[in-house]
Amino acid sequence: MKHLKVNLFKFFLLSISIVMLHSCASHKDVVYFQGVGDYETKVGENNHSQTFKVDDVVSINVSTLDPQASMPFNLVKGVEENSLRAEQLDYIVDKSGNIDFPVIGQVKIAGLTAEKTKELLKGKLSNYLKDPIINIRLKNFTVTILGEVKSPGTYPVIGEQITILEALGLANDLTIKGKRDNILVIRDFDGTKVYHRINLTSKEALDSPVYYLTQNDVVYVEPNKSAITASALDNRATIWVSIASVLITSTVLVLTRN
Repeated sequence: MKHLKVNLFKFFLLSISIVMLHSCASHKDVVYFQGVGDYETKVGENNHSQTFKVDDVVSINVSTLDPQASMPFNLVKGVEENSLRAEQLDYIVDKSGNIDFPVIGQVKIAGLTAEKTKELLKGKLSNYLKDPIINIRLKNFTVTILGEVKSPGTYPVIGEQITILEALGLANDLTIKGKRDNILVIRDFDGTKVYHRINLTSKEALDSPVYYLTQNDVVYVEPNKSAITASALDNRATIWVSIASVLITSTVLVLTRN
């Protein structure tokens, strides 16, 4: 009877050990940028340029030394006579990639960067204004982070660009269960979805075409093998532990009676 009690207790410990073993992730599964050496230098040019897409919300402001002269070229609401203060309205890039600009009319900006759009508008405004200053800002720059991160959600981006590392930082990084070598980025090009994967455990991730994200990108972090295995074993482990507990309790009762 004593041997039976010992064997049941060993079975109990073995069940717990199996669950813990399959719940652990290895070193190579969780470390970013593996293979980077001390003082290693990587020289590269940041040639990423954000371009406008269909359905983008864009703020455009035109100004000159004469505010009255530039006023007709700003999309505003509620302009009062002799008033220089009005609510600035935004432009929405239509399905054809155009915005409807005051006085000028349809201007195609889809596929253009902010700098190229400034050049285009300055050329069109040259017949009306002298040395116009044009400020352009993308208003709907957001990225969505889903899956095995600590704070999934949709995050607004301040500025003109964001890297995938900065985006994951907004989501408070991956959980220990996140698969770092196969992160999926879903990108939309005017209704066409493009899927690309990036391996953050490799230093080559810095050269990935999705290292810099674009507006409305979706980043999905898959659960790693240990997370999937642990999830599959949860119910089984619960049953094993329950059975072992019952057997141990029964054995103790039998020994007590004897």
